[in-house]
Amino acid sequence: MELRNAAYAALLLRVSLGVMFVAHGLLKVLVFTPAGTVGYFASLGIPAAFAWLTMAAELGGGLLLIAGVQVRWVALLQLPVILGAAVVHAGNGWVFSSPNGGWEFPVFWAVSQVVLALLGDGPYALWPSIRLGRR
Repeated sequence: MELRNAAYAALLLRVSLGVMFVAHGLLKVLVFTPAGTVGYFASLGIPAAFAWLTMAAELGGGLLLIAGVQVRWVALLQLPVILGAAVVHAGNGWVFSSPNGGWEFPVFWAVSQVVLALLGDGPYALWPSIRLGRR
């Protein structure tokens, strides 16, 4: 197994997932607006508090991933957010280009979060996670 570049793969995955979360959080805040996001969640029968928690998790969690702060925990704590998106989109079909988006993108994103939690921080982490297993 090739381990020589695994740390840099984790860094690349960490930063790219962090950027994706920040982009999605900014979309909810700057484009849809917090009031619009809360209204959308309400139209789905989801309490307003979850809209605010989602925006905070996407923005805050994304920034923590980019910075490399307790990456394993942040990746795992973001799973309910992205799995919630998968549930919301489940009835729309497979392809994200379907009306109202499909479920495959959030599911792939969730799997990527689990992979990041398993890989760990990668180099240049400000506050590294506790290692899993032996080395």
